[in-house]
Amino acid sequence: MTRTTTKRTARSVLVSIAALFVMFVFAGPASAATTINPSAAPSGTHLQTGSIGCASDGLTVTCSTFELAGVGNANAVATLNATYSATVTCTNKGGQLVEVKTQTTTSSSTGILTSDKNGRLTVPALTSTAPSTQSFLDQATCPNGNWTKNLSGSVQLVSFTYTLHFVGFTGNYITIT
Repeated sequence: MTRTTTKRTARSVLVSIAALFVMFVFAGPASAATTINPSAAPSGTHLQTGSIGCASDGLTVTCSTFELAGVGNANAVATLNATYSATVTCTNKGGQLVEVKTQTTTSSSTGILTSDKNGRLTVPALTSTAPSTQSFLDQATCPNGNWTKNLSGSVQLVSFTYTLHFVGFTGNYITIT
């Protein structure tokens, strides 16, 4: 590596670290933990515009749009997986509660991203919405088909994970949980 290339690489790493520091300091309180792994991206990758983060209203998770620069021709895959749970009760013809089942289901959203000719990568917003009550009821199994399924309580978000993975690299560049 030439001295100029070494200086450029060191400068890119410092700019990336400084940008991430500013983003985390001024982003305010967050309920999600964000991890950036610079070794899982092309050298010089940095945040160009927007902010990296996810927010939830309790049932919907939305991860923000942002743009990365310095990615060269590297492509990436962004994925949002959210796990939801709900309790389904089974009632027999006599009105007796026979069994309670907690169902979990995962909702996934994925975006395959291609860098443009200027080495930039626009990462669109990804959203996960809670499955419907009917979806949970359809998944539940009562011991007898004559029993009635009902949702007890409400659908709840259990957890979510957002990742941005560069094709050809090991590990995720961004992980938010």
